[in-house]
Amino acid sequence: MRYLSSILLFCISLTLSAQKADTVKKNYRPTGVRAGIDLVSLILSPVSDEFQGWEGSVDIDFYRYFLVLEAGSWSRDILTEMDVYSNRGNYWRAGVDMNFLNKDPEKNMFFLGFRYANSTFDEQLTNTPTDPVFGVGTNTFTSSGVHASWGELTTGLRVKMWKFFWMGYTIRYKFGLNTNETSGLTPYDVPGYGRTDKNTTWGFSYYMMFRIPLKKEF
Repeated sequence: MRYLSSILLFCISLTLSAQKADTVKKNYRPTGVRAGIDLVSLILSPVSDEFQGWEGSVDIDFYRYFLVLEAGSWSRDILTEMDVYSNRGNYWRAGVDMNFLNKDPEKNMFFLGFRYANSTFDEQLTNTPTDPVFGVGTNTFTSSGVHASWGELTTGLRVKMWKFFWMGYTIRYKFGLNTNETSGLTPYDVPGYGRTDKNTTWGFSYYMMFRIPLKKEF
């Protein structure tokens, strides 16, 4: 929590400094919508034996603030000597990013933001312990319709590459995971969040995006 408090104080101080220095007339009319796909998921899915998934993102600007919606699909299949674990699910995130390069005529972004995230998934664990007396046994545990939620602090860049084509990344600090499992099987991996054996975790997305202007820009 000490690190989280430090990050929040840093974000607040940057926000206050930016607001104090910004003398441009505020115009909250949206100028464009961007939509894109996460390249990390697309590259990882065909080369990984454990992970399959995709993630998309859409944002729209209101002056220096960007409303963001992200959604994706996630599945894992993990095999060990005695266990087979699998999950399947979908997730979404909604939040806002604040751009600290709002005076850039190209509308490039360096941002700080926040997300509320939610995931729904099924998971299964098959355990095959070996007993010296009874031999090999099999136990199967399943959970269906598990819900999870958490928060994310975000930072990253969005850069205009050519006309309507953009690229950029998002770094995520994930915290406050809450799950509602009822079967007794504690979730091992949550779609969109990752492994649950730590109170906090990090994430990274690298987006290829296209921007649709909503009005003529000068």
